[in-house]
Amino acid sequence: MSLANTVDSDIGKAKTLPSAFYLDPHYFELSKEHIFARSWQFAAGPEADVDLTPVTLLPGYLDEPLLLTKQGKCLSNVCTHRGKILVEQACDANLIRCGYHGRRFSLDGKFLSMPEFDEVEDFPTDADDLKEIAVAELGGFRFVSLEPAESFADYADGAKNLFRSIKAPLNLTETRDYEVNAHWALYCENYLEGFHIPYVHKSLNEVVDYGSYTTETFRYSSVQTGYGDKGEPAGRYLFVFPNTMFNFYPWGVSVNVVEPISRAKTRIRFLTYISDESKLNTGAGADLHGVELEDEAVVESVQKGIRSRFYSHGRYSPTREQGTHHFHRLIAEFMG
Repeated sequence: MSLANTVDSDIGKAKTLPSAFYLDPHYFELSKEHIFARSWQFAAGPEADVDLTPVTLLPGYLDEPLLLTKQGKCLSNVCTHRGKILVEQACDANLIRCGYHGRRFSLDGKFLSMPEFDEVEDFPTDADDLKEIAVAELGGFRFVSLEPAESFADYADGAKNLFRSIKAPLNLTETRDYEVNAHWALYCENYLEGFHIPYVHKSLNEVVDYGSYTTETFRYSSVQTGYGDKGEPAGRYLFVFPNTMFNFYPWGVSVNVVEPISRAKTRIRFLTYISDESKLNTGAGADLHGVELEDEAVVESVQKGIRSRFYSHGRYSPTREQGTHHFHRLIAEFMG
């Protein structure tokens, strides 16, 4: 079944994605190429400041070995001779040398030399260079795309002003991984609406004015804003389709990357960047761990519920679930 046109553009008429999207292994595998390979993925933050930084894009899913360079390029991290990973750890270097048979490349990925290849015909060719991957930077954060559906400038439209508001420098102070027993999209859907806050997050509801909570959607992203009792933003929540979240607080930025593992298991990478330590443990960003555990509990319950023979889809609140509706529309578009 194609997902194209399954989610009506009119939120008042629309039905949610069918439960088959979350349960059928066909859709989970298809999402790799249709959604994740074609979207822009978070690759590294401001802390990546050496000549060569190896990253694996969505480990266990896309599982693509890449290499970020200080010069702003992204290259395949796989030797074009026999496929060995070239750089295992972040380092400073003036060239890239394979530790298997000595093939060498420049820092822009061009083939330089190879021992014992003097008699090889039609060598080297462009195929011996390292593949260059689309890369972009915003606010010190780097994004990559294997087969971009759109330029990053178009993809990140609506997000630029939030990154301009960051007070530099940002210092990475903590990384933490969570594993959730639920489909990756269910976790994202929960993030994309404040509708559940009064029912799920008691402590968060005390510092965020639910009545003034807003959601603004752009082509490939959305921004939610929760206001405090004085009318000042307590937290701004940027979602970049399909799986990256930037949470802007008075003390800095929390980045959450949602990584599919299986149809019913997802890894959430938390990266905490602090710019003002004096404002830690205050406001909407005071208890991220506690809020995360509350979100996990409800999302895991939904994962169990959608398996019911009596559930196939739901409807949207036009005033509270604009972000989830927008997300479902994008999934249907990419999958269709």
